[in-house]
Amino acid sequence: MPTPMRPRPAAPAPIPSSGRVDGLRIQARHVDQDVRGAGRVLRDVSFDADPGRLTVIVGSSGAGKSVLLQTLAGLRAPAEGTVVHDGVPPGRPGPRFGFVPQDDIIHRELPLRRTLLYAAGLRLMPAAPAREADGRVDLVLNALGLTDRAGTPVGALSGGERKRASIAAELLTRPRVLFLDEPTSGLDPVTAAGLLGTLRALAEEGTTVVLTTHALADLPRCDRIVFLSPGGELAFTGEPEALCGAFGVGTVEEVYEAVAGGRRARDAEPPSAADAPDASAEPVVTPSWPRPGAVRQWLLLTRRGSALLWRGRLTAAVLAGSPVMIVAMFAVLFRSGAFDPASPDPGTTAMIMFWIAFSAFFFGLTYGLLQICTELPVLRREWIAGVRIGPYLASKLTTMLPLLAVADGLLLVVLRALDRLPAAAWGVYGSLFASSVLASAAALALGLLASAAVTEPGQATLMLPLLCFPQVLFSGAFVPVPRMPVGGRALSWAMTNRWAFEALGSGVGLDPLWRRDASALGPGLLRSYGGTFAHPASRGWSVLAGFALLFLAVTWAVLARKCRDGAAGSRAKG
Repeated sequence: MPTPMRPRPAAPAPIPSSGRVDGLRIQARHVDQDVRGAGRVLRDVSFDADPGRLTVIVGSSGAGKSVLLQTLAGLRAPAEGTVVHDGVPPGRPGPRFGFVPQDDIIHRELPLRRTLLYAAGLRLMPAAPAREADGRVDLVLNALGLTDRAGTPVGALSGGERKRASIAAELLTRPRVLFLDEPTSGLDPVTAAGLLGTLRALAEEGTTVVLTTHALADLPRCDRIVFLSPGGELAFTGEPEALCGAFGVGTVEEVYEAVAGGRRARDAEPPSAADAPDASAEPVVTPSWPRPGAVRQWLLLTRRGSALLWRGRLTAAVLAGSPVMIVAMFAVLFRSGAFDPASPDPGTTAMIMFWIAFSAFFFGLTYGLLQICTELPVLRREWIAGVRIGPYLASKLTTMLPLLAVADGLLLVVLRALDRLPAAAWGVYGSLFASSVLASAAALALGLLASAAVTEPGQATLMLPLLCFPQVLFSGAFVPVPRMPVGGRALSWAMTNRWAFEALGSGVGLDPLWRRDASALGPGLLRSYGGTFAHPASRGWSVLAGFALLFLAVTWAVLARKCRDGAAGSRAKG
């Protein structure tokens, strides 16, 4: 049945606060916008979003609603035209800037209150006492009706509760402006109405609220409608009560039909030219307080990462299960005593070293592959709030590397207990441990890079065999590097597993062990290893450390680009 425009319902009680918010005035003038792969999606859009008002951007799918929201927020620079905040071009968003994309921007594994406490620590002033963060979290939970769900994991909340939880993270700093991309999408009418009531209460306290929507029922609850045509042009801007009359129709559904047919509103008045913003003004940095320093961010992110790690049952199972599986394979695959100086087994000793190297690589890669892609929307939003990428990556290392070191150490201990490794001095095992940990670190960095490069967890899973097979084939274990053709030798230089294999072999003394019984080598494959293990283990350590730093640097660059290209996503949604 057609949906006529209805009078706006009474607003709920204002959200408790310490006073009115000084909202941000946003002005857009003749804005054009391009999206990579989609061309021009916005054309000559001009309107104002004023403090203390609820502005809604509507239009059919593909009209450019989400792109316009990002452009208004300053996350995208206009291709043509100007967008200003309080009369000046927007600088980098600060703590009092709220942006809620369609994706979840808080982790699902932790209880809601604990999740918000971490968010508060990353956004509030560095000198803010812990009780202030507690107070702010309690305030927003109460304001959004989530107090009784404070101990519930975010993933167990309903869709509407998760939307409110994302908004709660934005309200911790009492933002001057709040942008929301389809906040009522997927919600039932009652839940959607309650969420719009919350946003209205925020607007009445002075916050500038701008949202996109597909829901017709959202329109009467807003103060201003910005209606985009399918081509990204402005078809109407004005109060909800004037929408149907401007098109000479009786329902909102008919307005959509008219706009899809190319009609524009009658008597539509663009903003006054006298009120045009000054495009020559200098950008203003908006934060009203300093963001937490790099060390504080690293500590908070490390604590949160550790909590998330042990909350994820599947992740914990993989972490614990991988070393057990590898040790079991060693026990049934290789005989004991292969390193006996009286009767060494060169083939077995080489394979043991290779599989130790590959185990360390496999541990690091699998631990890193799902670390970033599963939380990229969270990182993008926190980057807007001031979280640095360097501390974020450092937190991944400090969370995962100790676990990898334990797994590598246990692997060596168990293999020695099973007599798959020789009785040797502490220095030998120190060298083996160092080689294993550096191999895991390089693989972890490679896993983080792959995780940052993909767009979803399924793609990261597909990367696992693609990254593992070359490390097996070109490590020099099955086909020694001296026997490879030129192309194979060149590829082997890029394989971290080659350098781990050689460092482990050097550390355990394969070269002198084999020379003691040169006749055991025969004329076959093992003789062709040549001087593979004649170099000191430190050469392999240097290469592995260099690869780890290189992978981390590229990961940093990939994440920086993804965050800059749009914290709400780079697709031309809406």
